Amino acid sequence: MTWLHTILSRYDTTIWIRVIGTILTTFAGFMLRPFLAFYLYDRMDGNLLIAAMITSLQPLTSIVSSLYAGGLADRYGRKPLMVTALLIESVSMAGYIWADSLYAFAALTILNGIGASLFWPAASAQVTDVVPEEKRSEVFALLHTALNIGAAAGPLIGVTLYKINPGIAFAICSAALFIYCLLIIWKIPETLPRDTANKDKQASASHSQPTAPKLKLREHTTLLWMTLAAIPVSLLYSQVEIILPQHLRTRFDDFLTVFATLLTINGILVVCCQIVIAKFAERFPPQRVILLAYLLLGCVGLGYGWAPFFWLLVVSEAIFTIGEMLYGPQIQKAISVLAPEEFRGRYFSVFGANWGITGTIDPTTGAVAFRNIGGAYWFSIIGLLLMIAGFFQYLLVKKATSKSNPDTATKDPAPAVS
Repeated sequence: MTWLHTILSRYDTTIWIRVIGTILTTFAGFMLRPFLAFYLYDRMDGNLLIAAMITSLQPLTSIVSSLYAGGLADRYGRKPLMVTALLIESVSMAGYIWADSLYAFAALTILNGIGASLFWPAASAQVTDVVPEEKRSEVFALLHTALNIGAAAGPLIGVTLYKINPGIAFAICSAALFIYCLLIIWKIPETLPRDTANKDKQASASHSQPTAPKLKLREHTTLLWMTLAAIPVSLLYSQVEIILPQHLRTRFDDFLTVFATLLTINGILVVCCQIVIAKFAERFPPQRVILLAYLLLGCVGLGYGWAPFFWLLVVSEAIFTIGEMLYGPQIQKAISVLAPEEFRGRYFSVFGANWGITGTIDPTTGAVAFRNIGGAYWFSIIGLLLMIAGFFQYLLVKKATSKSNPDTATKDPAPAVS
Protein backbone atom coordinates (compact mmCIF):
# COMPACT_ATOMS: atom_id res chain seq x y z
CA MET A 1 0.00 0.00 0.00
CA THR A 2 3.08 2.25 -0.12
CA TRP A 3 2.18 3.39 -3.63
CA LEU A 4 -1.28 4.45 -2.43
CA HIS A 5 0.21 6.49 0.43
CA THR A 6 2.63 8.11 -2.03
CA ILE A 7 -0.21 9.16 -4.32
CA LEU A 8 -2.41 10.44 -1.48
CA SER A 9 0.43 12.39 0.13
CA ARG A 10 1.31 14.11 -3.15
CA TYR A 11 -1.57 16.58 -2.78
CA ASP A 12 -3.26 18.43 0.06
CA THR A 13 -6.41 16.86 1.55
CA THR A 14 -8.35 19.81 0.15
CA ILE A 15 -7.46 18.71 -3.37
CA TRP A 16 -8.59 15.11 -2.80
CA ILE A 17 -11.95 16.26 -1.40
CA ARG A 18 -12.33 18.44 -4.48
CA VAL A 19 -11.56 15.42 -6.67
CA ILE A 20 -14.16 13.24 -4.90
CA GLY A 21 -16.78 15.98 -5.01
CA THR A 22 -16.10 16.71 -8.67
CA ILE A 23 -16.52 13.04 -9.62
CA LEU A 24 -19.74 12.83 -7.64
CA THR A 25 -21.35 15.96 -9.05
CA THR A 26 -20.23 15.58 -12.66
CA PHE A 27 -21.41 11.98 -12.82
CA ALA A 28 -24.85 13.20 -11.80
CA GLY A 29 -24.64 16.38 -13.82
CA PHE A 30 -23.68 14.66 -17.07
CA MET A 31 -26.67 12.36 -16.77
CA LEU A 32 -28.70 15.53 -17.18
CA ARG A 33 -26.58 18.23 -18.82
CA PRO A 34 -26.56 16.93 -22.41
CA PHE A 35 -30.32 16.61 -22.42
CA LEU A 36 -31.38 19.77 -20.55
CA ALA A 37 -31.78 21.63 -23.86
CA PHE A 38 -33.98 18.80 -25.18
CA TYR A 39 -35.97 18.78 -21.93
CA LEU A 40 -36.68 22.50 -22.23
CA TYR A 41 -37.33 22.11 -25.97
CA ASP A 42 -39.99 19.48 -25.26
CA ARG A 43 -41.55 21.45 -22.38
CA MET A 44 -41.70 24.60 -24.51
CA ASP A 45 -43.74 22.77 -27.19
CA GLY A 46 -40.84 22.43 -29.60
CA ASN A 47 -39.90 26.13 -29.69
CA LEU A 48 -36.10 26.04 -30.12
CA LEU A 49 -35.69 29.82 -29.77
CA ILE A 50 -37.54 30.00 -26.42
CA ALA A 51 -35.63 26.97 -25.13
CA ALA A 52 -32.36 28.62 -26.17
CA MET A 53 -33.35 31.89 -24.49
CA ILE A 54 -34.14 30.10 -21.21
CA THR A 55 -30.83 28.24 -21.43
CA SER A 56 -29.01 31.56 -21.88
CA LEU A 57 -30.42 32.94 -18.61
CA GLN A 58 -28.02 30.81 -16.58
CA PRO A 59 -24.80 32.28 -18.05
CA LEU A 60 -26.34 35.76 -18.22
CA THR A 61 -26.95 35.58 -14.47
CA SER A 62 -23.44 34.21 -14.02
CA ILE A 63 -21.93 37.25 -15.72
CA VAL A 64 -23.73 39.63 -13.36
CA SER A 65 -23.19 37.68 -10.14
CA SER A 66 -19.58 36.76 -11.00
CA LEU A 67 -18.74 40.47 -10.88
CA TYR A 68 -19.17 40.08 -7.12
CA ALA A 69 -18.24 36.41 -6.64
CA GLY A 70 -14.47 36.83 -6.92
CA GLY A 71 -14.47 39.82 -4.58
CA LEU A 72 -16.57 37.94 -2.02
CA ALA A 73 -14.13 34.99 -2.18
CA ASP A 74 -11.17 37.34 -1.65
CA ARG A 75 -12.98 39.10 1.22
CA TYR A 76 -14.85 36.41 3.16
CA GLY A 77 -12.96 33.30 2.11
CA ARG A 78 -13.25 30.41 -0.33
CA LYS A 79 -15.22 27.96 1.82
CA PRO A 80 -18.33 30.08 2.57
CA LEU A 81 -18.76 30.88 -1.12
CA MET A 82 -18.37 27.25 -2.21
CA VAL A 83 -20.85 25.98 0.41
CA THR A 84 -23.43 28.65 -0.47
CA ALA A 85 -23.02 27.98 -4.19
CA LEU A 86 -23.58 24.23 -3.88
CA LEU A 87 -26.67 24.73 -1.72
CA ILE A 88 -28.15 27.12 -4.29
CA GLU A 89 -27.41 24.73 -7.17
CA SER A 90 -28.88 21.77 -5.25
CA VAL A 91 -32.14 23.64 -4.64
CA SER A 92 -32.39 24.76 -8.28
CA MET A 93 -31.85 21.24 -9.62
CA ALA A 94 -34.54 19.85 -7.33
CA GLY A 95 -36.89 22.61 -8.47
CA TYR A 96 -36.71 21.47 -12.10
CA ILE A 97 -38.56 18.28 -11.12
CA TRP A 98 -41.76 20.20 -10.40
CA ALA A 99 -41.39 23.19 -12.71
CA ASP A 100 -44.21 23.37 -15.24
CA SER A 101 -44.22 26.93 -16.58
CA LEU A 102 -41.97 29.28 -18.52
CA TYR A 103 -41.53 31.54 -15.47
CA ALA A 104 -40.63 28.64 -13.17
CA PHE A 105 -37.97 27.37 -15.58
CA ALA A 106 -36.60 30.91 -15.99
CA ALA A 107 -36.41 31.48 -12.21
CA LEU A 108 -34.67 28.15 -11.57
CA THR A 109 -32.21 28.75 -14.40
CA ILE A 110 -31.33 32.16 -12.94
CA LEU A 111 -30.87 30.58 -9.49
CA ASN A 112 -28.60 27.93 -10.96
CA GLY A 113 -26.55 30.64 -12.66
CA ILE A 114 -26.00 32.42 -9.37
CA GLY A 115 -24.78 29.20 -7.76
CA ALA A 116 -22.38 28.34 -10.56
CA SER A 117 -20.87 31.84 -10.62
CA LEU A 118 -20.20 31.78 -6.87
CA PHE A 119 -18.48 28.38 -6.89
CA TRP A 120 -15.81 28.41 -9.59
CA PRO A 121 -13.83 31.60 -8.81
CA ALA A 122 -13.56 30.54 -5.16
CA ALA A 123 -12.69 26.93 -6.09
CA SER A 124 -9.98 27.95 -8.59
CA ALA A 125 -8.50 30.46 -6.14
CA GLN A 126 -8.48 27.71 -3.52
CA VAL A 127 -6.24 25.57 -5.74
CA THR A 128 -3.88 28.51 -6.18
CA ASP A 129 -3.83 29.00 -2.38
CA VAL A 130 -2.73 25.47 -1.50
CA VAL A 131 -0.73 24.24 -4.51
CA PRO A 132 2.80 25.42 -5.40
CA GLU A 133 3.14 27.00 -8.83
CA GLU A 134 5.14 24.10 -10.29
CA LYS A 135 2.31 21.65 -9.50
CA ARG A 136 -0.69 23.78 -10.46
CA SER A 137 -1.16 22.62 -14.04
CA GLU A 138 -0.88 19.03 -12.77
CA VAL A 139 -3.59 19.64 -10.15
CA PHE A 140 -5.88 21.43 -12.60
CA ALA A 141 -5.36 18.42 -14.89
CA LEU A 142 -6.27 16.07 -12.02
CA LEU A 143 -9.50 17.99 -11.41
CA HIS A 144 -10.26 17.91 -15.13
CA THR A 145 -9.74 14.15 -15.05
CA ALA A 146 -12.12 13.87 -12.10
CA LEU A 147 -14.70 15.89 -14.00
CA ASN A 148 -14.48 13.49 -16.92
CA ILE A 149 -14.77 10.35 -14.80
CA GLY A 150 -18.33 11.48 -14.28
CA ALA A 151 -18.65 12.60 -17.88
CA ALA A 152 -17.56 9.18 -19.14
CA ALA A 153 -20.39 7.25 -17.50
CA GLY A 154 -23.05 9.91 -17.08
CA PRO A 155 -24.36 10.53 -20.63
CA LEU A 156 -25.25 6.96 -21.60
CA ILE A 157 -26.90 6.38 -18.22
CA GLY A 158 -28.61 9.71 -18.70
CA VAL A 159 -30.11 8.58 -22.03
CA THR A 160 -31.82 5.69 -20.26
CA LEU A 161 -33.06 7.83 -17.36
CA TYR A 162 -34.18 10.60 -19.71
CA LYS A 163 -36.33 8.14 -21.65
CA ILE A 164 -37.82 6.72 -18.42
CA ASN A 165 -38.33 9.93 -16.42
CA PRO A 166 -36.14 13.07 -16.57
CA GLY A 167 -37.09 13.87 -12.97
CA ILE A 168 -34.88 11.02 -11.74
CA ALA A 169 -31.78 12.69 -13.21
CA PHE A 170 -32.68 16.05 -11.63
CA ALA A 171 -33.12 14.37 -8.22
CA ILE A 172 -29.77 12.56 -8.45
CA CYS A 173 -28.01 15.76 -9.50
CA SER A 174 -29.53 17.72 -6.60
CA ALA A 175 -28.52 15.04 -4.08
CA ALA A 176 -24.95 14.89 -5.41
CA LEU A 177 -24.53 18.66 -5.08
CA PHE A 178 -25.80 18.54 -1.50
CA ILE A 179 -23.42 15.69 -0.56
CA TYR A 180 -20.49 17.62 -2.06
CA CYS A 181 -21.54 20.61 0.06
CA LEU A 182 -21.44 18.46 3.21
CA LEU A 183 -17.96 17.16 2.31
CA ILE A 184 -16.64 20.71 2.01
CA ILE A 185 -18.16 21.70 5.36
CA TRP A 186 -16.71 18.60 7.01
CA LYS A 187 -13.25 18.27 5.51
CA ILE A 188 -12.03 21.43 3.74
CA PRO A 189 -10.49 24.26 5.81
CA GLU A 190 -10.45 27.89 4.79
CA THR A 191 -7.47 28.61 2.50
CA LEU A 192 -7.65 32.39 2.10
CA PRO A 193 -4.02 33.61 2.48
CA ARG A 194 -3.35 34.88 6.01
CA ASP A 195 -2.05 38.25 4.85
CA THR A 196 -5.30 38.92 3.01
CA ALA A 197 -7.39 37.60 5.90
CA ASN A 198 -5.47 39.74 8.42
CA LYS A 199 -6.01 42.86 6.31
CA ASP A 200 -9.72 42.14 6.27
CA LYS A 201 -9.78 41.64 10.04
CA GLN A 202 -8.01 44.94 10.57
CA ALA A 203 -10.41 46.66 8.20
CA SER A 204 -13.42 45.12 9.91
CA ALA A 205 -12.25 46.59 13.23
CA SER A 206 -12.83 50.08 11.87
CA HIS A 207 -15.58 49.44 9.35
CA SER A 208 -18.89 47.64 9.41
CA GLN A 209 -17.72 45.23 6.71
CA PRO A 210 -14.29 43.82 5.74
CA THR A 211 -12.80 45.40 2.66
CA ALA A 212 -10.56 44.12 -0.11
CA PRO A 213 -8.34 46.03 -2.55
CA LYS A 214 -10.32 47.30 -5.51
CA LEU A 215 -9.63 45.67 -8.85
CA LYS A 216 -9.37 48.40 -11.49
CA LEU A 217 -9.75 46.53 -14.76
CA ARG A 218 -7.99 49.23 -16.79
CA GLU A 219 -4.82 48.30 -14.87
CA HIS A 220 -5.16 44.60 -15.76
CA THR A 221 -5.42 44.67 -19.54
CA THR A 222 -3.59 41.37 -20.09
CA LEU A 223 -6.29 39.59 -18.11
CA LEU A 224 -9.02 41.28 -20.16
CA TRP A 225 -7.43 40.37 -23.49
CA MET A 226 -6.88 36.76 -22.36
CA THR A 227 -10.56 36.57 -21.43
CA LEU A 228 -11.56 37.93 -24.84
CA ALA A 229 -9.26 35.48 -26.65
CA ALA A 230 -10.83 32.60 -24.71
CA ILE A 231 -14.34 33.35 -25.98
CA PRO A 232 -14.05 31.20 -29.15
CA VAL A 233 -13.17 28.18 -26.99
CA SER A 234 -16.24 28.61 -24.79
CA LEU A 235 -18.26 29.32 -27.95
CA LEU A 236 -17.36 25.87 -29.27
CA TYR A 237 -18.34 24.26 -25.96
CA SER A 238 -21.69 26.03 -25.83
CA GLN A 239 -22.56 25.04 -29.39
CA VAL A 240 -21.59 21.42 -28.73
CA GLU A 241 -24.17 21.32 -25.92
CA ILE A 242 -26.97 23.21 -27.67
CA ILE A 243 -26.60 23.12 -31.47
CA LEU A 244 -24.57 19.95 -32.14
CA PRO A 245 -27.44 17.65 -31.03
CA GLN A 246 -29.79 19.52 -33.38
CA HIS A 247 -27.21 19.22 -36.17
CA LEU A 248 -26.83 15.49 -35.52
CA ARG A 249 -30.61 15.15 -35.64
CA THR A 250 -30.46 16.10 -39.34
CA ARG A 251 -27.86 13.40 -40.12
CA PHE A 252 -28.48 10.41 -37.85
CA ASP A 253 -31.64 8.55 -36.90
CA ASP A 254 -30.59 7.72 -33.33
CA PHE A 255 -28.94 11.09 -32.76
CA LEU A 256 -29.33 11.01 -28.96
CA THR A 257 -27.27 7.84 -28.70
CA VAL A 258 -24.70 9.23 -31.14
CA PHE A 259 -24.37 12.40 -29.07
CA ALA A 260 -24.14 10.51 -25.75
CA THR A 261 -21.52 8.17 -27.24
CA LEU A 262 -19.36 11.12 -28.32
CA LEU A 263 -19.53 12.56 -24.81
CA THR A 264 -18.64 9.19 -23.33
CA ILE A 265 -15.63 8.82 -25.65
CA ASN A 266 -14.50 12.27 -24.58
CA GLY A 267 -14.81 11.38 -20.91
CA ILE A 268 -12.98 8.06 -21.21
CA LEU A 269 -10.08 9.60 -23.16
CA VAL A 270 -9.67 12.38 -20.60
CA VAL A 271 -9.70 9.93 -17.69
CA CYS A 272 -7.07 7.76 -19.37
CA CYS A 273 -4.82 10.47 -20.80
CA GLN A 274 -5.21 13.83 -19.02
CA ILE A 275 -2.49 13.45 -16.38
CA VAL A 276 -0.01 11.98 -18.88
CA ILE A 277 -0.66 14.72 -21.43
CA ALA A 278 -0.45 17.43 -18.77
CA LYS A 279 2.93 16.15 -17.60
CA PHE A 280 4.18 15.90 -21.18
CA ALA A 281 2.95 19.42 -21.97
CA GLU A 282 4.99 20.80 -19.04
CA ARG A 283 8.13 20.22 -21.16
CA PHE A 284 7.11 22.97 -23.56
CA PRO A 285 6.42 26.70 -23.19
CA PRO A 286 2.75 27.11 -22.19
CA GLN A 287 2.03 29.55 -25.00
CA ARG A 288 2.99 26.93 -27.61
CA VAL A 289 0.85 24.29 -25.93
CA ILE A 290 -2.12 26.64 -25.91
CA LEU A 291 -1.61 27.63 -29.56
CA LEU A 292 -1.63 23.95 -30.54
CA ALA A 293 -4.81 23.47 -28.51
CA TYR A 294 -6.56 26.29 -30.37
CA LEU A 295 -5.53 24.89 -33.76
CA LEU A 296 -6.80 21.42 -32.83
CA LEU A 297 -10.11 22.82 -31.61
CA GLY A 298 -10.39 24.80 -34.83
CA CYS A 299 -10.12 21.57 -36.81
CA VAL A 300 -12.85 20.08 -34.60
CA GLY A 301 -15.26 22.79 -35.73
CA LEU A 302 -14.81 21.63 -39.31
CA GLY A 303 -15.14 17.98 -38.27
CA TYR A 304 -18.38 18.48 -36.38
CA GLY A 305 -19.82 20.48 -39.23
CA TRP A 306 -19.02 18.25 -42.19
CA ALA A 307 -18.42 14.68 -40.93
CA PRO A 308 -20.75 12.44 -43.01
CA PHE A 309 -20.04 9.25 -41.05
CA PHE A 310 -20.06 8.33 -37.39
CA TRP A 311 -16.41 7.25 -37.36
CA LEU A 312 -15.34 10.70 -38.59
CA LEU A 313 -17.27 12.22 -35.71
CA VAL A 314 -15.32 9.91 -33.39
CA VAL A 315 -12.04 11.18 -34.88
CA SER A 316 -13.22 14.76 -34.40
CA GLU A 317 -14.16 13.99 -30.80
CA ALA A 318 -10.70 12.51 -30.16
CA ILE A 319 -9.07 15.68 -31.55
CA PHE A 320 -11.40 17.80 -29.41
CA THR A 321 -10.37 15.81 -26.34
CA ILE A 322 -6.65 16.31 -27.00
CA GLY A 323 -7.24 20.02 -27.54
CA GLU A 324 -9.14 20.50 -24.29
CA MET A 325 -6.61 18.43 -22.33
CA LEU A 326 -3.85 20.74 -23.54
CA TYR A 327 -5.83 23.95 -23.10
CA GLY A 328 -7.56 23.70 -19.71
CA PRO A 329 -4.69 23.08 -17.25
CA GLN A 330 -2.31 25.46 -19.03
CA ILE A 331 -4.71 28.40 -19.31
CA GLN A 332 -5.73 28.06 -15.66
CA LYS A 333 -2.10 27.93 -14.59
CA ALA A 334 -1.39 31.04 -16.67
CA ILE A 335 -4.19 32.91 -14.87
CA SER A 336 -2.95 31.69 -11.47
CA VAL A 337 0.56 32.96 -12.25
CA LEU A 338 -0.69 36.29 -13.57
CA ALA A 339 -3.00 36.93 -10.58
CA PRO A 340 -1.65 38.94 -7.60
CA GLU A 341 -2.35 37.15 -4.30
CA GLU A 342 -4.99 39.64 -3.17
CA PHE A 343 -6.87 39.38 -6.49
CA ARG A 344 -6.88 35.61 -7.08
CA GLY A 345 -10.62 35.13 -6.70
CA ARG A 346 -11.40 38.13 -8.88
CA TYR A 347 -8.92 37.13 -11.60
CA PHE A 348 -10.59 33.75 -11.99
CA SER A 349 -13.97 35.47 -11.80
CA VAL A 350 -13.10 37.90 -14.61
CA PHE A 351 -11.55 35.19 -16.77
CA GLY A 352 -14.52 32.93 -16.17
CA ALA A 353 -16.74 35.62 -17.68
CA ASN A 354 -15.84 34.26 -21.13
CA TRP A 355 -18.12 31.29 -20.37
CA GLY A 356 -20.91 33.56 -19.24
CA ILE A 357 -20.63 35.79 -22.32
CA THR A 358 -20.86 32.92 -24.77
CA GLY A 359 -23.46 31.08 -22.73
CA THR A 360 -25.66 34.18 -22.75
CA ILE A 361 -25.36 35.17 -26.40
CA ASP A 362 -24.65 31.92 -28.17
CA PRO A 363 -27.77 29.80 -27.55
CA THR A 364 -29.85 32.38 -29.42
CA THR A 365 -27.09 33.18 -31.92
CA GLY A 366 -26.53 29.48 -32.56
CA ALA A 367 -30.25 28.84 -33.00
CA VAL A 368 -30.53 31.67 -35.55
CA ALA A 369 -27.35 30.59 -37.37
CA PHE A 370 -28.45 26.95 -37.44
CA ARG A 371 -31.81 27.90 -38.89
CA ASN A 372 -30.37 30.23 -41.55
CA ILE A 373 -27.02 28.79 -42.68
CA GLY A 374 -27.07 25.27 -41.23
CA GLY A 375 -24.84 23.48 -38.72
CA ALA A 376 -22.00 22.73 -41.15
CA TYR A 377 -21.28 26.36 -42.01
CA TRP A 378 -21.87 27.55 -38.45
CA PHE A 379 -19.33 25.11 -36.97
CA SER A 380 -16.88 26.04 -39.77
CA ILE A 381 -17.10 29.71 -38.73
CA ILE A 382 -16.41 28.72 -35.14
CA GLY A 383 -13.36 26.73 -36.27
CA LEU A 384 -11.96 29.74 -38.15
CA LEU A 385 -12.47 32.00 -35.11
CA LEU A 386 -10.56 29.52 -32.95
CA MET A 387 -7.57 29.48 -35.27
CA ILE A 388 -7.40 33.28 -35.35
CA ALA A 389 -7.84 33.67 -31.58
CA GLY A 390 -5.12 31.07 -30.94
CA PHE A 391 -2.38 33.35 -32.23
CA PHE A 392 -3.53 36.23 -30.02
CA GLN A 393 -3.70 33.96 -26.97
CA TYR A 394 -0.17 32.75 -27.76
CA LEU A 395 1.20 36.27 -27.27
CA LEU A 396 -0.89 36.95 -24.19
CA VAL A 397 0.01 33.72 -22.37
CA LYS A 398 3.67 34.34 -23.13
CA LYS A 399 3.40 37.73 -21.48
CA ALA A 400 1.46 36.34 -18.50
CA THR A 401 3.83 33.45 -17.77
CA SER A 402 7.03 35.47 -18.31
CA LYS A 403 6.21 37.07 -14.94
CA SER A 404 7.36 33.92 -13.14
CA ASN A 405 9.69 32.48 -15.81
CA PRO A 406 11.98 35.22 -17.09
CA ASP A 407 14.31 32.71 -18.74
CA THR A 408 11.56 31.65 -21.13
CA ALA A 409 10.80 35.26 -21.93
CA THR A 410 14.48 35.88 -22.70
CA LYS A 411 14.72 32.93 -25.08
CA ASP A 412 11.49 33.64 -26.89
CA PRO A 413 10.67 37.36 -26.60
CA ALA A 414 7.17 38.50 -27.48
CA PRO A 415 5.90 41.91 -28.44
CA ALA A 416 4.10 43.75 -25.68
CA VAL A 417 0.36 43.23 -25.55
CA SER A 418 -1.79 45.61 -23.57
